[in-house]
Parts: sequence; C-alpha cells; structure tokens
Amino acid sequence: MKLWDKGYDTDSFVEEFTVGRDRELDLYLSEADVLGNMAHQKMLCSIGLLSEEDSAALEQGLKQIYKQVLAGEFEIEEGVEDVHSQVEFILTQMCGEAGKKIHTGRSRNDQVMVDIKLFSRSALIALQQSVEQLFQTLMAKAEQYKDVLMPGYTHMQVAMPSSVGMWLSAYAEALADDLLMLNAAYRLVNLNPLGSGAGYGSSVPLNRKMTTELLGFDDLAYNSIYAQMQRGKTERTVLTAIAAIAATIGRLAQDVCLYSCANFGFVKLPDAFTTGSSIMPHKKNPDIFELSRAKCNRLQALPMEVTLISTNLPSGYFRDMQLTKEIYVPAFKEITDVVRMVSEGINQMWINPDILSNDIYKYLFTVEDVNDAVAKGVPFRDAYREVGLKVHRGEYEHDGRELHHTHEGSIGNLCLEQIKARFERNKFDFEPALRAEQELMK
Repeated sequence: MKLWDKGYDTDSFVEEFTVGRDRELDLYLSEADVLGNMAHQKMLCSIGLLSEEDSAALEQGLKQIYKQVLAGEFEIEEGVEDVHSQVEFILTQMCGEAGKKIHTGRSRNDQVMVDIKLFSRSALIALQQSVEQLFQTLMAKAEQYKDVLMPGYTHMQVAMPSSVGMWLSAYAEALADDLLMLNAAYRLVNLNPLGSGAGYGSSVPLNRKMTTELLGFDDLAYNSIYAQMQRGKTERTVLTAIAAIAATIGRLAQDVCLYSCANFGFVKLPDAFTTGSSIMPHKKNPDIFELSRAKCNRLQALPMEVTLISTNLPSGYFRDMQLTKEIYVPAFKEITDVVRMVSEGINQMWINPDILSNDIYKYLFTVEDVNDAVAKGVPFRDAYREVGLKVHRGEYEHDGRELHHTHEGSIGNLCLEQIKARFERNKFDFEPALRAEQELMK
C-alpha cells in the first residue's frame, strides 16, 4: 500500500530502491505518527471536515494502534511502504470510509516532518535525562574524591597538582555547557510543521494553532516552505548537539583508558567492565571505554553526513532527505547507550587514594616553590630561575607540603554547587510537551 497509489504498478527494483530502510526505521516513528494523526483528526472535526461520528471512530482506532505501539506489537506489513501508509491502512480497516478521510489537508511531507519532530523531542528528553545521570555521577565522585591529589599534565608531561575531584568535575561542567546546544536543538525541534502540506500549504482552512497546542509544540513553523526546509536542518542541528556531548564523553573515555593502565594506575575498572586476552591471562582490557571512545568519534561525523546530503538543494522537498533517517534515528540509541555505559563505569571505578606517592611526580610542586618564594618578596622570574636550576642539576626535592589553593576553580575551591546550578539553568523544560501528549491520548 502506498499513499500515492494511482492504480498502476511500479518496477519491483525501483520500489525496493526507493523504499530503502523506511519500513525498518519508521517503526521508531510509529508512536509519533499516531500522535500526529490524533491531533489532525481532532482539528479536521473542529473545522467541519470530519463528522463527530467519524472523528470518534478514528480516535478510538488511533488509541488502539497507540496501545499496540507501546506494547511493541505494531508492525509495518510487507508491501506497505511506510508508517504513514500502515496507520492509514489499519484505520481504514477499523473505521471504513472514515479512515480514507484522515489524510485531508495533509501531505506525506508534513506527516514525516511532524513524526521526526515528535520522535526527536522524545529522544532529546531521554538523552537529557541520561546526560543528567552521568552529570550526577561525575559530581558525586568529584565531591567524594576532591581531596585526592593526582598529577595534571600539559603536552602529556607532568605539570602541576590536580585532583580527582578537579578532573571529574571538569567533565561535569563540560556537560553543563553541552546542554546549551541540546537546549537549542530542542527549541528548533519543538516547532509545528503540520499543515504545511507538501510545502505550499492547503486550500483547506486548517487550524494550525490548534494542532500546535494539541501536540504541545512551543510554536508554529509558520512559512510552509520553511517548514519543509527544516527537514535536514533539524537533523543536522540535533546531531551537532549530540556530537558535542560525544566529544566530551569521548575525551573522558580516553582519560579512563589512559589512567587505568598499569603505567598510571590512577583508577581501576571493575571486572564486569573489562574483558580478557585470549593469550595473556593477566589482561583486563578497558573495552567498554575504548568502544565508547570509538562510538563518540563516529557520532561526531554524523552532522557532516547530513550536511553533505542536504547541501545545495533548492527550496522544497526532495527524496534525498529519506537518507537522513538512516543516519539520524540510530544516533540516539548509540549516544544514549554510551552515556549509560560511561556513567555506570565511572560510578563503579576504583580511585587510587595515594597517587602522588610515586617519586616521578615530585616536580609537580615546582610552581608551589616558586610561589612560596614570591610570597617572601623574591621576583617571580628570579624564583622561577632558581627552582629551574635545581631541577636541571638534579637537586630538586619537595617536602610533600599541604596545598592551599583558594580561587574559584582551583583544587581547594571546585565550585561544585555553581556547576550544578549551571547545569540546571541549561536544561530545557519538557513537561509541557509530555502533558500535551498525555492529554491527547487520555
């Protein structure tokens, strides 16, 4: 079944080529498609294009399909082109002629755009919640180990004293900033394209503000051409936000891989988060974090893939956009799985409480010695030269003194509460959207 069927057959290979992976990927859009249909049929009834009887029958049918979707029982049958066709086919079976009326005033173009928006909105909500869990894990560990000193590095060389708390809360603050991009993506997603038709509106007197309210969108995508031009732009923007999170997590995963090896020994992963060697019985490999690093690298390439598909297209809709689904839809599961894995790995990770006992880290304290001399009135450059010469002659020793760093963001003042406050400020409010969806399907 095809929504555009005119009564003649197409070549089977042409059909296979054009449908692509739509049947597979559209299952992820099925909940969104039912929600969009529900709002549309209510609106058609309100403007007199559906009778109360037909509207009630369609509403009942859509609620039954919605239950199937939630139960994992919804399928796109062989020979049915996509989720839009499947839902309309089922409605026609359930409701007779009423099922044939629900497409009034719509195009498959605005249907798929609505589905992508609603799917993206739910996926972004779930992603923000996953990121928040990782953030909380990092912050809890940072608080617990804020007094455990470790070396800081520049150019991969031992540099100055750091702490486990400083290391982990750095990534927590990075996630707080990444939420700004996720927030911007959510705001673009949460605009209603329904009613834009094939990109040029409709002579049917649609009430687009009504469907906007029913679906819990913040506002309309007003211009019908631009509503369709958001296809590609939406995916690219969301994937850019995902890529920002992936960049943060990939870098954290690299740190864990490095710090857990025997040469460093700063952390140790639980056995459940390592794998063994087929030949070396002692090996415990950090495969979870290595795979997370690789997946994060791959995720960072996705915005460019969508960009290359959509670049230089004129206004209007083109079938090129179908290919963005293959890039876009799987990305949410990949990033969410990575966030979950890294969060659990960090939560269970053992921290070495005595990292700096190794003498190779003694030069961490040269800056402390310089600053001590400056505090006694020695010019900085003279103090720097004196300590540098001791290092050069092999005469430098440190006394393991306590550190008293006090400024914001230093070892002794991590500003964890301020970082938490920033994270909260940068979150987006998804409650209105959830309430609208629940009300619609009540």
